[in-house]
Amino acid sequence: MSFDGKTLSWSLREQVIEVRLHRAPNNEIGSATLDELERLAALIRAGADGARAVLIYSEQPGFCAGADLRELHQGMADRRANGLPVDGDVRVFVDRIHEVFDTLDTAPLTTIAAVHGVCFGGGFELALTADMIVADKSARFCFPELRLGLVPGFGGIPRLNRDVGNAVVRDLLFTGRSLNAKRAQALGLVAQVVPRNEALPAARRLAEQVCRFDAQTVSAAKAFAKPLPVDELAEERELFCRLITQPAVAEALQKFVDSEDIRPYLP
Repeated sequence: MSFDGKTLSWSLREQVIEVRLHRAPNNEIGSATLDELERLAALIRAGADGARAVLIYSEQPGFCAGADLRELHQGMADRRANGLPVDGDVRVFVDRIHEVFDTLDTAPLTTIAAVHGVCFGGGFELALTADMIVADKSARFCFPELRLGLVPGFGGIPRLNRDVGNAVVRDLLFTGRSLNAKRAQALGLVAQVVPRNEALPAARRLAEQVCRFDAQTVSAAKAFAKPLPVDELAEERELFCRLITQPAVAEALQKFVDSEDIRPYLP
């Protein structure tokens, strides 16, 4: 069982589906990535070919810089030019990615994210679907959405609130500051912190460990220990789609697109 896509690939390594993110420059999540994530979600819903765990990692400089803001800006500009509601395509995209992320979140097998470098916005939200995060010392976690006039839209607020509490959510959301790996572990967000370039080997060892237990017991324990915050996810989705129509968002996206900074997503 394997898949080689334009933005991500996966293969079965013993009992673990290893998902490799490889879209340059930093795994921005756009329509192509969503298409391929939907294929992964379909595989998981179909039983994952008997796999016992999913491990997601990146071969780019960071785990994921977030949503593809250039694609978002262009799509909104095109709809505005054609006299169409700017939130139409956005709402469809957000609904689709929530379905994918909910599948990863509730999968009846163990999910692990091996994180290094930037893990921002939508990338942070992807990591939050995992049951456990293994981070190397270069990892940084951030919600920069308020700079765009938005809130996280892929389920970040409810999932982070479930894991570490609303005080941490408010700190990250209202300040736009990032957490380093050590602080993230102290808050309970990260399961393990390892030296640079060691996140993937450590995550593989963790996956090997979790595969030793009875599959039905693991599934039952996960459903109990990690309930899906359904109502809060729906509220966040609606708030995001409402805010996306505001002039402040168009201005912020234009500023981002026009930036000559080689890493405009950094704080």
